[in-house]
Amino acid sequence: MRRSDQRRDAVFANYQRDVTGRPLEELLGEARPLTRELAEGVDTHREELDDIIAAHAKGWTVDRIAPLDMNVMRTALYEMEFTETPAEVAIDEAVEIAKEYCGADAPKFVNGILGAVARKREPAK
Repeated sequence: MRRSDQRRDAVFANYQRDVTGRPLEELLGEARPLTRELAEGVDTHREELDDIIAAHAKGWTVDRIAPLDMNVMRTALYEMEFTETPAEVAIDEAVEIAKEYCGADAPKFVNGILGAVARKREPAK
């Protein structure tokens, strides 16, 4: 299974948990290692990830952002903040998931927030 598919599965596991209230462990079942790592990492760092999103979502409160969009961004941010995945890869993967599964405006919104986070993380030149 491709890493892209495992990222998507991690996004959907956390999304399903949010909308159904089912335990993450139940939703993960026999998930692949990357899916499990990302989904559990997002769950562990959820509050911190939401704070980062809120700080960069100008004019939006976190509760107004669609649950699927939030989980796309949470997963990408988790990769950017807590793994060795390059920010560009995490952002690109998130935008692709948003294009396929989220609303028409979501890819630009996701790209804007994640891009702002990445720019803030870059050392000044």
